[in-house]
Amino acid sequence: MFTQLFTALFAADLANDDYVGFTFFIGSMAMAAATVFFFMERGRVEGKWKTSMLVAGLITFIAAVHYYYMRDYWAATGTSPTSLRYIDWILTVPLMCVEFYLILKALGAKIGLMWKMIGFSVLMLVAGYLGETVFRDSSAIWGAISTIGYIGILYEIWFGSAKKLAASAQNPALKKAFTALSWFVLVGWAIYPIGYMAIETDGLLRNVLDPSSMDLIYNIGDAINKIGFGLVIYGLAVSSKEQSPAAA
Repeated sequence: MFTQLFTALFAADLANDDYVGFTFFIGSMAMAAATVFFFMERGRVEGKWKTSMLVAGLITFIAAVHYYYMRDYWAATGTSPTSLRYIDWILTVPLMCVEFYLILKALGAKIGLMWKMIGFSVLMLVAGYLGETVFRDSSAIWGAISTIGYIGILYEIWFGSAKKLAASAQNPALKKAFTALSWFVLVGWAIYPIGYMAIETDGLLRNVLDPSSMDLIYNIGDAINKIGFGLVIYGLAVSSKEQSPAAA
């Protein structure tokens, strides 16, 4: 009964057994709800964290809008909305890199760190898109270029200047949040290069993973990564407020 009502009200263009389609819809709703939460809670945090909360809300808002249209595309064509997905990523992934800069700014992070990470993210995404769409015959080469961007981000947050700044922090909550965000990038973002290798005709995982299941994995992973990223920032902001002298 509930399934029939849900389908009639919200997903009339999706089959009852279209689990990929449902994850598009659920992802859209989850990230829309997260957006409302982040924007509402922005007023509770200290001034220096308001920008971080705003960026967290923008990330989930952009994703929610794109997932709404990706669901319609999937329902109409039954194929992966590759272009829409990359438009989402080219907007949200650099913003997630900005979050690293914002939480480290008080520790002396320079604007160059932010632009370096944004540059790596754009390289990763543009090369990945070209390999999946324009130059499919040489997708392995473009995948390797994309991986350079991903490794560049990993290096900065695990071994580079961002890591060194976080290690110098006196705030245990900030160190914990930075570590959590770093694990999101290492583990959570790993589904994207794995998916790339599974989807492409000459990918290393072509015969290991079923390409048709990757949209399901992407949708779940996107929601966890984007919402989780924002919740880590929110937890840091609230913790910092509680530890401040004014809150004592």
